[in-house]
Order: sequence, then C-alpha cells, then structure tokens
Amino acid sequence: MAAVCVGRIGELDSSGRAIASAFVKRAVEGRARLHSLGVEGDEHAYGGHGGEDGAVLVYSRDHYPFWRELGVDIPDAGAFAENLTVEGLTEAEVHIGDTFEVGSCTVQVTEPRSPCYKIAARYGRKDISIVVQETGFTGYLMRVLREGDVVAGDEMRLVERDTSHDCTVAEAGRIVNVDRNDLDGARRLLRIGALSAAIKRTLAARIARGEKLGPDLDRLYLSGQVET
Repeated sequence: MAAVCVGRIGELDSSGRAIASAFVKRAVEGRARLHSLGVEGDEHAYGGHGGEDGAVLVYSRDHYPFWRELGVDIPDAGAFAENLTVEGLTEAEVHIGDTFEVGSCTVQVTEPRSPCYKIAARYGRKDISIVVQETGFTGYLMRVLREGDVVAGDEMRLVERDTSHDCTVAEAGRIVNVDRNDLDGARRLLRIGALSAAIKRTLAARIARGEKLGPDLDRLYLSGQVET
C-alpha cells in the first residue's frame, strides 16, 4: 500500500459554483485508524456519504501514468479522493466480495466507485468523470470488517474470495456505470452477498423498470428519459 489519505472539507469550483467537499486528500504520516465509517480524520461534507458499506475508497496508482499522459496534474497519492492508494490491485484484478487483511484491519470490497462531478471540479476538466467511467479506472469501495490501524507500506493480503462468482470490480463497474440496460448482468450482480445495499437497491429498481419497459429500455436510456 503506497499511502493512507484523508481530507478536510473545503471548497471546489464546479462551473463557477462553490461546492463543499473533502475530495482533496493528503497522505497521512504514521499510522491511521480504520473504523466502520472510514479513516479517522477523514471528513465528509454530506451526512449520507460513505456509510459502513463504503467506508474506505481504494484506488490503484497503476492508473496514474494514464492520467498524467492525458495532461491531468495529479498528486502522488490520493489523486482520486481515495483513502488507500495501492500498487496493483486494479479493478480488473479485484473481485466484489474479496476480503483483505491490511495492517491490523480486515476489509471487504463492496462496490465499484461511481464517478461524479467532483472529479471534474477537482481538476477543472469537464470530460474527466466520463473518461473515468469509460476506462473503468474508477477505484472501489470497502467495508471494514475488523477495525484497526494501517500505515503506508502495509501489504494488502487477499484472505478470502467468494468462489460462487467471478465478477471483478471492472465487470461490476461496467454493469453499474456503463451498460445500464444489461439486466442479466444486473441480476448476476445482485446474487453477490457482499455487494453494497445501495447498489442492490439501484439494480433492483433498474430491473423492475426494465421488466416494465421491455425493448424500449435501450432507447429511453440513450435519450436520458430513464436514469440509473
């Protein structure tokens, strides 16, 4: 693990409008406490943000060269508001439900990150959130199964994988963020017990709409008349 990062609430400029956010995160020196709602010292501008299913955001530094080649001026850690900046462990390698030990903690992957406008606000590029979504370089969220301490340099060691499915974070991200009309994929994803409650609700609602709208669903998604 390359870094543990936290942020304080500040302001970002979103198309001339100031928004409160703790998106800008910096590496912590020494040990940091991971608890059921996140990293100690990491602030949240909105009460419903995170929660136990999304306590920790992880992002792989393997993607950093890609963003720098696009001309995005990113820091060496915490560039995408992640709490844990890791080496390897990309979305294509990690599965929903994977359980890791890191430091004295146990954490579990719950969902792909859904990119939002704050990434664009952070870097002043309107296209970046879309590129994050389309590349699948989103990062992923974890719940904390056992609280404890972590420090940069700790190994994230896979200790359990749910062998009842083979759904990577990348595949889950495709279903959740990109191919919203893939109802069969949504049904497969819903069978994964470790999946976050929020994503389960989103997918269940999407399936219900799809079953009601039938073949018109593709057209309605493309026209923007149906949201996620």
